[in-house]
Amino acid sequence: MKLKAYSKYKKSGIQWIGDIPEGWSLERFKLRFKSKKGKIPDNLDVTNGEGYLPYLSMEYLRGKEENAQFSNDPTALKVEDHDLLLLWDGSNAGEFISAKKGILSSTMVKLNIQRMNTQYCKYLCSGFEPMLRDLTVGMGIPHVNGDVLGNIQIPIIGIGEQKKATSFLDSKTSQISKTISADKQLIELLKEKRTALINHVVTKGLNPKAKMKDSGIEWIGEVPEGWEVKKIKFIGNIVLGKMLTDKEHDGHIQKPYLRAQNILWEKVDVSDVKEMWFSSGELKRFRLKNNDLLVSEGGEAGRTALWKGEIDECYIQNSVQKVTLDEGCIPNYFLYLFESYGKRGIFDSVVSRVSIAHLTREKLKEIICTVPPKQEQAQIAKFLDKATSKIDQTIQKIEAKIELLEEFKKSLIHHVVTGKVDVRCEI
Repeated sequence: MKLKAYSKYKKSGIQWIGDIPEGWSLERFKLRFKSKKGKIPDNLDVTNGEGYLPYLSMEYLRGKEENAQFSNDPTALKVEDHDLLLLWDGSNAGEFISAKKGILSSTMVKLNIQRMNTQYCKYLCSGFEPMLRDLTVGMGIPHVNGDVLGNIQIPIIGIGEQKKATSFLDSKTSQISKTISADKQLIELLKEKRTALINHVVTKGLNPKAKMKDSGIEWIGEVPEGWEVKKIKFIGNIVLGKMLTDKEHDGHIQKPYLRAQNILWEKVDVSDVKEMWFSSGELKRFRLKNNDLLVSEGGEAGRTALWKGEIDECYIQNSVQKVTLDEGCIPNYFLYLFESYGKRGIFDSVVSRVSIAHLTREKLKEIICTVPPKQEQAQIAKFLDKATSKIDQTIQKIEAKIELLEEFKKSLIHHVVTGKVDVRCEI
């Protein structure tokens, strides 16, 4: 995309803007935007009754509407679709977002725009959003500083030029967004292909001509002859981690441990590892060994990773179970098998539920596994390592492309709203 610059520029004196075209001017944000903060309604209900409107939590605005709450409080601040909102408090403070019709949360403000094109203002605000987010204040929960926001200098152009810039950006960003959406759909298809491949191979094997037999388990169906069907308790030893404690005792030693949050599908995340106190007996019982399967007991119950000694010495807390497999078992095969079970909902179907799902040791040890001969396990694991790696690499390339497109879109918007390119004749 080749775009030309304006013919003449002048210094703006504002870092985020840089030089601006001659004929452009600067004004403080508060002269063009008036803000009004939302509030918590007097009544909130999960039922959407007559006269009720949805309460615009961040989850709701981002499309997660399943846990929506509603209110008919007449004193609440109501907003319409596409109104411009600013997140005032919280981890995303300083982010501008488009409204849905509803009641505004107490953590947001509605921005009433003065003498400017509404859609252009959304592009303009996105141009300095990164700076505003960096300028949020607060030791605990960050929030926007009203004085800082009000005094931010913004470039001002005529309504006609705003409309032309908006038409250009609407067209170009729509094209980019369509490409990104198509790429994301492709990623989902690749993930489905990956899951289907694993599911098939760990239950039917690699030989499409293999003779099959009834497994005796309805949800497993037929398996190749020579395969066994066994409960986990007969192929390995299961240990639930230690109950969390922060108290020091005589003779105890402080050591790193893994929580459910550290267990991702197929791999362990050791970027944030906590420590607690262990006795000598606990050190022996809860220490991880290479090729232990690590199974999340809570959260996404059944999520499984393989321990590869990511840190020299590590233990587990009771939101994690380690499965040390018998000699006749290939850990990588069972890693893929457990992933298949997780994606198919097998673990979820047996978890104990009160408020949070728990895959207890008693439940886990009764899970039935398809067990090929050891040599075939190794062949399946090797095949899946190669096949899934190829799919993963393709996904990573597409994700990198999406990231570049997102950055290009942001850069394009910034260049237009700060006058680095002249788009008046582009549409």
